[in-house]
Amino acid sequence: MLKVLVCVSGGGTNLNAIIKAVEEKRIENAEIVRVLSSKAHVKALDIAAAASIPCVTVQKKDYEDAGKYEEALIGAINDAAPDLIVLAGFLVVLPERVIDAYPNRIINVHPSLIPSFCGMGFYGLKVHEEALKRGVKLTGATVHFVDKGCDTGPIIFQKSVAVLENDTPEILQKRVMEEAEWVLLPKAISEIAAGNIEVKDGKVYRKSFY
Repeated sequence: MLKVLVCVSGGGTNLNAIIKAVEEKRIENAEIVRVLSSKAHVKALDIAAAASIPCVTVQKKDYEDAGKYEEALIGAINDAAPDLIVLAGFLVVLPERVIDAYPNRIINVHPSLIPSFCGMGFYGLKVHEEALKRGVKLTGATVHFVDKGCDTGPIIFQKSVAVLENDTPEILQKRVMEEAEWVLLPKAISEIAAGNIEVKDGKVYRKSFY
């Protein structure tokens, strides 16, 4: 059974999609052992509690300096002893020590088709604002492994989403979540749990396909 730690910072929409996929057995041989939040009193924690999933919150503002915060964050991650770490809207840059300790065992969902609209500063609505400003006709989401760069790890899955004429950033964000993020993230976890994902020379190869 793959032990999954889900890291969140806000509304928990992707967390909810994962929980639902587990309940509906679209994800098998995996369980969420803990939810780690970078903020207290966010909806994601309510979602986890409703599903009887243990939660822990590690807030940077609660620590005297960056070193103590990093130690607390690493301790919370290691205490969960995860086989897979899922960043589901986690607005924290993981310390390199974590990435070194969990190579190809950390995945992230990003609301664009990487390498478009990604990297430092591109998160949340900002991604969709820039997509609309650029006038792209297709956007989407990407699930990728996390490395020491920003949105630079090996790509696992991508799914395109149409950009419509009257879209606002908020409308586009919702469509990308519904049509891509909530589909791809459970799919990636399912494939990893089934042992169908491997990384070679910086690229992802799949042993079976949906």
